[in-house]
Parts: sequence; structure tokens; C-alpha cells
Amino acid sequence: MKLTKIIVEKHTDGFVAYPVGLKGVVVGQGDTYEDALRDVQSAIRFHLDTFGPEAMESDEPVLDAFVAEATF
Repeated sequence: MKLTKIIVEKHTDGFVAYPVGLKGVVVGQGDTYEDALRDVQSAIRFHLDTFGPEAMESDEPVLDAFVAEATF
């Protein structure tokens, strides 16, 4: 098993979650944080079962993920 960073966003209509460091698009959603996290974990397992371990972008782990706000 490999540790993967997950971004979870809260929206007005629920939660959306996606992993950092996978090739392709993998998204989970749910009414709660926990539901979205479970859904994206299931989606990651399916993605890796389908495309194999090479779907991971690299052997180097993402050390941290940050959220920043900017104006433009």
C-alpha cells in the first residue's frame, strides 16, 4: 500500500475529493467529508487495478500539499 495525499473540497452541495500524484482523473464525492474520502479511496483502488502501478506519477511521494489564495 502506498500513502497518497488527498485534497478534499467543501462545496455548498457536498464534498469533492481527489488525489495528488496520480496520472489521469480520479475524483470522489459525497454529502460528508468522510463519504467523499471513502468514495475517492474506492476510485483510486479501481484506477490502480485498471491502469496498474504505473498510474502513479513517480516513486517520489508528494511531501505536502498547500492551498493558497491569489488575486488576479
